[in-house]
Amino acid sequence: MKILVVGSGGREHALAWKLAQSPKVQKVFVAPGNGGTATAAAKNMGIENLAVTDLHALATFAQAEKIHLTVVGPEAPLAGGIVDIFRNQGLRVFGPTQKAAQLESSKDFAKAFMKRHNIPTAEYQTFSNITEAHAYIDAKGAPIVIKADGLAAGKGVVVAMTLEEAHGAIDMMLSDNKLGDAGARVVIEEFLQGEEASFIVMVDGKNVLALATSQDHKRLLDGDQGPNTGGMGAYSPAPVVTPEIHARALREIIMPT
Repeated sequence: MKILVVGSGGREHALAWKLAQSPKVQKVFVAPGNGGTATAAAKNMGIENLAVTDLHALATFAQAEKIHLTVVGPEAPLAGGIVDIFRNQGLRVFGPTQKAAQLESSKDFAKAFMKRHNIPTAEYQTFSNITEAHAYIDAKGAPIVIKADGLAAGKGVVVAMTLEEAHGAIDMMLSDNKLGDAGARVVIEEFLQGEEASFIVMVDGKNVLALATSQDHKRLLDGDQGPNTGGMGAYSPAPVVTPEIHARALREIIMPT
C-alpha cells in the first residue's frame, strides 16, 4: 500500500520511518517533509518528499496516486479541515475532523468544552479587550498563565511568575500582535503546580485505545528556564503517570470527552 504523511517535523519523520518498515507498505510520501525524510529518500528507504502543502492539492495527489491511507501530523492542517476534505472525496485519512480539532486549535473552545462537561481544568477567563485583560491579571496576581487562543507552534503560552511578565505577555499578544490571529484572543488561566504529561489515545467515536504516555520539555533553557518552545525533547512513557493517574485520566477526562 501507499501512505501519505502530512507534515514537516520530527514527528512526521518518525512516522514515515516506522511506516516504511512495514512489509505491507510499498511507498511513503511525506508532504512537505524535511531534511531527515530527504535523507531517507536518498538511501532508498521507501520514503519520498512531496513539495505540496495546499490541502486540496494533497487530496488531488492522493486520488491520483491511489494513496491507501493519509496520516496527518501537525495541528494546522487539521484545523484547516484536511480530514473533512479527504473524507468528502472518499479518501482514508487518520485524524480528527475540523470541528473536533478545535479542542487543539482553540484554547477557549477547549476550556469551554471542559467546563460544560465537568472535566477537571484550571480556572480561566478569555479576553480580547486588553484593558479588561490587564485588570483581571491585577485582580488575580502572579504566578498566572497567559495563553494565545489559537495555534502558535507551541510558543503561545507564557507562564508568568511576576505581574510584569504577565502584563508583558498581554501586550505582546493583544497590542503588539506578535502572534497574529492566534493571539487576537487570550485565555488567562490559573497557575497549577506539578508535572505535565501527555495522555495519548486513539478513538473511533465509541471506543478508546490508550497509547503510551509521554512527557515533553518545552522550556528553551536548562533547568526549566526560558520561554516555551514547540518542544526541546521528549521521552516515553512518562513515570509521573502512575496506574492510579492513568485510570483517573481515562475516567475523568477521556471518557467524558
